[in-house]
Amino acid sequence: MSRVGKKPIVVPAGVEVKIDGHKVTVKGPKGTLEKEFNQVLTIKLENGEVVVERPNDEPKVRAIHGTTRALIQNMVSGVSEGFKKSLTLVGVGYRAAVKGKGLELSLGYSHPVIIDEVPGITFTVEKNTTILVEGIEKDLVGQIAANIRSKRAPEPYKGKGVKYTDEHIRRKEGKKA
Repeated sequence: MSRVGKKPIVVPAGVEVKIDGHKVTVKGPKGTLEKEFNQVLTIKLENGEVVVERPNDEPKVRAIHGTTRALIQNMVSGVSEGFKKSLTLVGVGYRAAVKGKGLELSLGYSHPVIIDEVPGITFTVEKNTTILVEGIEKDLVGQIAANIRSKRAPEPYKGKGVKYTDEHIRRKEGKKA
């Protein structure tokens, strides 16, 4: 049995879960998320807990069991607390600014880099060099943060670029005279 898949998901106060066959809708103080899951698994709401069960031990069914449980857990966490990713700009003249609901970055190119607004995602800029990406969908927050980081990934010699705040850049020594 999957260790992740067999754990029940505790639904916190203020969060409402509706299960319609294989379609799960989670409503909470931060918003509503809806997702359809694999037909093979059974998803039930029992005593304020969501339980995901599988009918057999086939490898494909076992693989999707823990994933489905984790996705539902992320939906419940997202509507109750939300998700955040923090990015830091390192480099002379590198800065960020919120333009409307989008983001404008100066990353040493001859032009500003524009990140368009994404529904369900909010950008916050602190001290011109720290970007906070917030939202209720974990995968979307992570993808948007990765897209921003990809505009100027940190380089190993001086460490310049866009990095996650908790990321450690392995530095190289460089040339010797």
